[in-house]
Amino acid sequence: MVKGDFVIDRLEDEGFFLKKPPVARFNNRRKSVFAEAYDPEEDDSDEGAPAIFPKSDAQRARLAEAVRGILLFRSLDAQQMQQVLDAMFEKRAEPGEYVIRQGDDGDNFYVIENGVFDVLVTGDDGVEKVVHTYEGSGSFGELALMYNMPRAASVRAQTAGALWAMNRTTFRRILLKSAFKKRKLYEELLDKVPMLKALQPYERANLADALLPRTLMDGELIIRQGDTADGMYFVEDGSVSIRISRDDGNEHEIKRLGKGDYFGELALVTHKPRAASVYAVGPTKVAFLDVETFERLLGPCMEIMKRNIDDYEEQLVKLFGDKSNLTDVR
Repeated sequence: MVKGDFVIDRLEDEGFFLKKPPVARFNNRRKSVFAEAYDPEEDDSDEGAPAIFPKSDAQRARLAEAVRGILLFRSLDAQQMQQVLDAMFEKRAEPGEYVIRQGDDGDNFYVIENGVFDVLVTGDDGVEKVVHTYEGSGSFGELALMYNMPRAASVRAQTAGALWAMNRTTFRRILLKSAFKKRKLYEELLDKVPMLKALQPYERANLADALLPRTLMDGELIIRQGDTADGMYFVEDGSVSIRISRDDGNEHEIKRLGKGDYFGELALVTHKPRAASVYAVGPTKVAFLDVETFERLLGPCMEIMKRNIDDYEEQLVKLFGDKSNLTDVR
């Protein structure tokens, strides 16, 4: 995202999308001592254990809360998340202190625990201007680590604050590499979903970045009939059973879905409560897409999803003899 002449050093809400930044205008600054930009696809090495910084239970709880909601961390599994938490170290900032300076080499990625931090850019006129302010949360510093470019801006503490930092090596080997693997995996899954053919390649990439993995046990409830819709699901591995509870109190299976299928979207299209329950059949992996991201990314597929309603109504008629006002069986 560009604000004025400043490319904000963070990932956007659309997901993990490596977009090469514009050429920096700080040619009078010293050049980065690092090599070329890190390419996760070329890195097949798992060498080099990340540094571990011991933490108290209270520190670990504060750190976990600080990173919660940061998009970049969504791609991590439980083990990777623990590695990241182990490798981050605490840093205190005093009012007026510079955390990073424009033109310097990138060393760390930062997550804000508390405090107010200004982002400043020095223009061609030599005047330093505030272009953005973080208030109590957020992250910064990853752009220089991704592309081995000098810092595109300075970050200065406006108040006393606390940060958690991660060094360049850990950031690349865990965060970037895992996010890249997640995207490749989900892009392959989404390519097999006919409905998503209406999306442009970059839209499917953004969708892949937004998906959250879930591992389910046999018989585990995924969606409960009558609940408010919170998102939709893609079957990554295994299968699921879609069941409807009728007046007799018994649940009747109306359909099974397997790898590459999706469910839960029709409640989002019709804005009705869930009209069916969905259970895992055997060990199953699904990828979850929340309702806000669904509305933002899947607009081009909406008409296809609406047409699917007719198919489900036909299944209900065959099974029960009538539709019973159940137009959304997902």
